[in-house]
Amino acid sequence: MRIATYNVEWFTNLFDRKGALLEDGGWSARYNVTRADQLTALGIVFTAIDADAVMIIEAPDNNRRHKTVEMLEAFAERYELRTRRALIGYENETQQEIALLYDPDKMSAVHDPIGLPEQPVEGMASPRFDGSYRIDLDIDATLDTVRFSKPPLEVAARTPAGTEFRLIGVHIKSKAPHGANSEAQVKRLAIDNRRKQLAQCIWLRERVLEHLKAGESLLVMGDFNDGPGLDEYEKLFGRSGVEIVLGWDEPRETRLFDPNARVAFGKKLAAMPSTARFYLDDKGQYFSALLDYIMVSPDLRAKAPKWRIWHPFDDTGCYRVPELREALLTASDHFPVTIDIDL
Repeated sequence: MRIATYNVEWFTNLFDRKGALLEDGGWSARYNVTRADQLTALGIVFTAIDADAVMIIEAPDNNRRHKTVEMLEAFAERYELRTRRALIGYENETQQEIALLYDPDKMSAVHDPIGLPEQPVEGMASPRFDGSYRIDLDIDATLDTVRFSKPPLEVAARTPAGTEFRLIGVHIKSKAPHGANSEAQVKRLAIDNRRKQLAQCIWLRERVLEHLKAGESLLVMGDFNDGPGLDEYEKLFGRSGVEIVLGWDEPRETRLFDPNARVAFGKKLAAMPSTARFYLDDKGQYFSALLDYIMVSPDLRAKAPKWRIWHPFDDTGCYRVPELREALLTASDHFPVTIDIDL
């Protein structure tokens, strides 16, 4: 099977208030890109990656006027994608949902959240992702309450042959100091946001360990808003959120694995992989970052899966196809990541 994660920048802006596709000349949320151009580019990208399931980060907004599932399925029908069924978990208030678009001929999928509604008794399951998590963020002997602005999507999946596995789609909090008006505010917000980002990753790690203890096959995927060298404060905390979720320093049997994270966070002298590309107005140049991951449990790693970042410049297969190369640049500021694995 091929499973993908793809952050589609402001997918929701490509639909009108009633959920209909906006294939017109109006501007999308992407700079100098029309809605029709972005939709066409997305159709090309989704067709090219040809995945059995795509975890969509920043999926269209779910509200009383229009529904994420209906909009994604309409998108799939318009561009004749075989991933024609959609699934959403907890909706959020950010207009950026986490959803799964999948091929029903290749797998079944249901939203299957686990955990307790409130803070658990020690030794029991961690809180449900639509609840709250209590942790001392600033070492002041007082527990702080942490919530997900975008609760992870927990999926119980099954192949026609009966193989069961679990997917967790995530969009971890950004560490960017949005709203800061001074250098002092930038520093304070950046550190505060990093604390919250790490807390969400600790919460997610607890869930990972519960699945591994139960002997379940697991893939954790999405946008972690984290990677080496993204800000100057990362050394203050010792570990990144990605390392926490992976279980970087824990026993091998409890670690998740992603080869791109291994290269980026390891000490190897290798080219840094990247999954996103942003334009910096103040510098007049692009900034690349590794933000998107597909982490797998030890049993799935043993199946020798193959990862691929569909980067228009770093992946030769993408670069050599001009239509695909341009579509990847037009469709989003992130690029898809896929994993091919025998399930």
